[in-house]
Amino acid sequence: MVEVHGFVKPGFEPVRDAFVSNFEKGLESGASAAVTKDGEFVVDIWAGEADPTGRAWEEDTIVNVYSTTKTMAAISVLVLADRGLVNLSAPVAKYWPEFAANGKEGVTVSHVMSHSAGLSGFEPPLESVEFLYDWDAVCARLAAQAPWWEPGTASGYHAVTQGYLQGEIVRRITGKSIGTFFREEIAEPLGADFHIGLDAKHDARVGELVPPKFGLGGGASPAAPGSIAARTFGGAPMTAKEPRTREWRGAEIPAAGGTGNARSVSRVHSALACGGSVDGVRLMSEAGVERARQEQIRGTDLVMGAPLVFGNGFGLNDASFPISPNPRAFFWGGWGGSLAIIDLDARATISYVMNRMESDLMGDQRGGGIAAAAYAAL
Repeated sequence: MVEVHGFVKPGFEPVRDAFVSNFEKGLESGASAAVTKDGEFVVDIWAGEADPTGRAWEEDTIVNVYSTTKTMAAISVLVLADRGLVNLSAPVAKYWPEFAANGKEGVTVSHVMSHSAGLSGFEPPLESVEFLYDWDAVCARLAAQAPWWEPGTASGYHAVTQGYLQGEIVRRITGKSIGTFFREEIAEPLGADFHIGLDAKHDARVGELVPPKFGLGGGASPAAPGSIAARTFGGAPMTAKEPRTREWRGAEIPAAGGTGNARSVSRVHSALACGGSVDGVRLMSEAGVERARQEQIRGTDLVMGAPLVFGNGFGLNDASFPISPNPRAFFWGGWGGSLAIIDLDARATISYVMNRMESDLMGDQRGGGIAAAAYAAL
């Protein structure tokens, strides 16, 4: 029997049961789960091992959460939109003039936020993962690229590129990197232990990921050669061993390189779930939160091959991809299995972060079971 640490408030015991079940089925190494209601934690639990040496997953253990980081990058842009510093309907080139090259003068900030900008991968393909550590070089390449499809007509999951596009918009407007902006304006005011670009002083707390069977974009049924999906994941492959290096952890990779745990994810998201503020810290207005769930694009995603509905920075709850019994819920997750749900109707968040990764980019039964148990309790 796995030893679970933390607390579960009365009525939410099924969440703990679902969490334990994942361990009993041999699906976990180490993990954390959190649920907030009205800004208060009703579940905050962790268990298992942080790395193969048997080091325990502690209260302050953090790990790379891959695309769950996208929720934090999106919130950074939404904060600027709420302050009137960025217009989501405006062309990206208004803030980043070089971006207009190669027919992108009409690509809007919302196209970037909804994965419909036509820049889901790199051209030429990624030569090495280390290239991602050079912010200016990455942004220069994306600014020079031509879209791979007509922007705004379809989504194609911008697995790695979205964060750089968002981050450069933030940098052009504020003069700060997105990691710095997120830390100063969001994480620190909320006391959230989430990082886009991790200071080396935190390295001893970082858990080691257990890589999945297939690398990013790989799988039993690889994408057709030359397809948007194949081009998106073309070039140097990611194996999930990259976060073991100081270079990856220290780099600001806002679509895939964030480090945190379930508690920190839910802490940030609880502000949105409560209408933009929590515990006296206001990130944005209620109207600002609603921008996240303004539908931008729906249909079969050109990269994921699944029906998805995107708002500004988040997937939206929809009959084609239901994640909540409530209509005003939005979400995203990360490669390997991490999951984050923000529910405005329930004024709740559900977060799950682990270190044993699965290959699938589209959902994981472990986080799904925890979310189902949380909703039954809510």
